[in-house]
Amino acid sequence: MAMGYGRQHYRTGYGDERRPHRLPAALRAPFEARSRKEFGYLLLGLPIAVVMFVYAVTVIALGAGLLVTFLGVPVLAAGLAGCRGLGAMERARARGLLGLEVGDPEPLRSGGDGTRSWIGSLLKSGTSWRHLLYALLHFPWAVFAFSVALSVWAYGWAMLSYPLWFWVFPVYAGQGGIQLYGDQQHSVYLDNPFEIGVTALVGLLFTLAAPWIVRALTSVDRLLVHALLGPTRLASRVVELESDRGVVVDTAAADLRRIERDLHDGAQARLVNLAMDLGLAKEKLREDPQAAARMVDEAHGEVKTALQELRDLARGIHPAVLTDRGLDAALSAVASRCAVPVRVEVDLPARPAPAIEGIAYFTVSELLQNVSKHSRARSASVDVWRAGDRLMLQVADDGVGGADTSGGSGLAGLAGRLDAVDGILVADSPPGGPTRVTAELPWRP
Repeated sequence: MAMGYGRQHYRTGYGDERRPHRLPAALRAPFEARSRKEFGYLLLGLPIAVVMFVYAVTVIALGAGLLVTFLGVPVLAAGLAGCRGLGAMERARARGLLGLEVGDPEPLRSGGDGTRSWIGSLLKSGTSWRHLLYALLHFPWAVFAFSVALSVWAYGWAMLSYPLWFWVFPVYAGQGGIQLYGDQQHSVYLDNPFEIGVTALVGLLFTLAAPWIVRALTSVDRLLVHALLGPTRLASRVVELESDRGVVVDTAAADLRRIERDLHDGAQARLVNLAMDLGLAKEKLREDPQAAARMVDEAHGEVKTALQELRDLARGIHPAVLTDRGLDAALSAVASRCAVPVRVEVDLPARPAPAIEGIAYFTVSELLQNVSKHSRARSASVDVWRAGDRLMLQVADDGVGGADTSGGSGLAGLAGRLDAVDGILVADSPPGGPTRVTAELPWRP
């Protein structure tokens, strides 16, 4: 199994590659694309919030007023459907300007194909009412955020550019004051340099603080979008479990195919040859006893080889030493077959659940196979311990490094299997080594 040695390529949520900057974050924030997008999000938020608020209040009032007739329920349902459409627009806006990746909520589950079923599913859907609640709650917040963001940016840049006013507007200094060009001249006192400097300094502070204030304001918008317009935690968990079930089914099917292939190409083929050899030995038993004895002796060797292959196959399914003696003995047996010396340390107060114990065994086994095949290491270590309600595994080696959990590598497949049981796999493997792969599993499934 290839470990996928190579470099990972990181990207930020806004599509910019991470690279070193000469200016500190506080100085470059006012000029970053992220700050402009977040400021634009708050500016667009007010008119959109007004439209959504007016729409929500209108459909609630109209639907509630018409409940005395047969039109009230359809009007409410249509209003909720419109709120879901506006919510989809808000998710797209947050995705484009804030880089917020929020999934679509669960679709409507109607019991039939008719209009009555559609109306019933809309009214019973908690997602629809959460979209309506967003339309009502977002309006006052959008007014506040718009006012604060616009005021901070406007006052900051206006005060920062205060010294330029005397250059932009046509003025000249005269004795005792400033005379303005025009038909009617006025004499005003020139602001002193200290006042101009303090004003510009305050404007600079406002300008530098504005992106962070805007970022704090948009964090509330992120929470609103995620909590009210995204899928619920229960729905996300259901989707995750469905995905994990698919991974488990695919893994089980692959294991069955591997077992069938190993039986067909290994032990089964040897047993067929053994039966043929014994048949030939039986025919030669009277004519040439010595040749028959040699054939029986060869068949005996074939039996031993077939038994060893069956033992290896059984160990690949579930080793008996793991069931009888636990992880310590089973991992020590795996380490003894590794191509490099392996130190094994297992510190567990008790045995985890059998299913978790088996997953931990095969995880370490595959990682040690990768060490033998790809790492070019001189030594390795396996550490197993319990941290709270989690079982921790760590396999380290002093090889060439470069292990990668990105898609297509062997570690990616192993990470997917662990994820199916709420496990985590993290690889720390810089080029040149060393490599440290840490796995985390639940103590009980």
